[in-house]
Amino acid sequence: MEYRYLGRTGLKVSELCLGAMTFGREADESLSFSMMDAFVQAGGNFIDTADVYSSGVSEEIVGKWLAQQPREDFILATKVRFAMGSGPNDLGLSRKHILAGVENSLRRLKVDYIDLYQVHCWDPGAPLEETLSTLDQLVRSGKVRYIGASNYKAYQLQKALDVSRHMGWEPYVCLQPLYNLLDRSLEWELVELCVSEGVGIIPWSPLRGGWLTGKYRRGMNAEDLPEEYRIAKASKQGWSEGWEAYNTERTWNVIDALLDVAEATGKSPAQVALNWVNHRSGVTAPIIGARNLKQLQDNLGSVGWSLSEEHMTKLNDASDMPGPYPYDAIGRSIGNRLR
Repeated sequence: MEYRYLGRTGLKVSELCLGAMTFGREADESLSFSMMDAFVQAGGNFIDTADVYSSGVSEEIVGKWLAQQPREDFILATKVRFAMGSGPNDLGLSRKHILAGVENSLRRLKVDYIDLYQVHCWDPGAPLEETLSTLDQLVRSGKVRYIGASNYKAYQLQKALDVSRHMGWEPYVCLQPLYNLLDRSLEWELVELCVSEGVGIIPWSPLRGGWLTGKYRRGMNAEDLPEEYRIAKASKQGWSEGWEAYNTERTWNVIDALLDVAEATGKSPAQVALNWVNHRSGVTAPIIGARNLKQLQDNLGSVGWSLSEEHMTKLNDASDMPGPYPYDAIGRSIGNRLR
């Protein structure tokens, strides 16, 4: 596995990041340990979790595993924002909640510092200066090495970068957004912003909850989905990757192209989809998540090779996602440079 600089920093991370959202949920402690072992054996050093995953259990599992490893060999990332209690200050990006959140994460992770501390989403209730000054304080204290954001709009990210620059505070060095063959709206504005500002992109859900793994084929219906499939669960729970949201002609066109490229290259559909996003402009490391070792091993096979220009073009054309005004007008006038 190759290593890349995280944004405009000197920190090197593996080109795949292991997401720990399944830890303590689909994967118990033993299986989670095995998946982290396999990831490391493949050359991975970048692990991402969040305080809210399995109500803190994911962090605890990662912490127990990491306690048996050489700490300095790994880049450990976690996130703060969402509710971890029932009190009025048990969520958000206030100074109170961030400081409580980082202490709890450090305790669960059994570490003295966190390499990458990310805000999980924009908080309209907390003054941006309060959030950014608190994160800067954490870096200066040594409890956090770098800071990042997830699920930000372009103006929110740019404003945060400008405020930090003006105040001399530590800036966000990466963005964790939704990005995959089915979800390319990131390219309308955020990709160019990240490239321009030196912010690394670490996409979550690069396989969109299983849609891009080859499990789903044109002609299938919601009734055909086994209950254990994530998309079936997503539909019942109202998650964003549910069947109703993606059962469209565009989705099936993308999947048709993905299956064609997979057959032509001798790779699995998941490997092709991951390889595609891993070679997009500005991307540092897609975050792979797995329910079992078989899925993880397949995902790890997405590196060490590249799609041909012909196959990239086929996938780009099938997944093209023209934006609304003004993106469509700008695209027509200057051409889509991200294709």
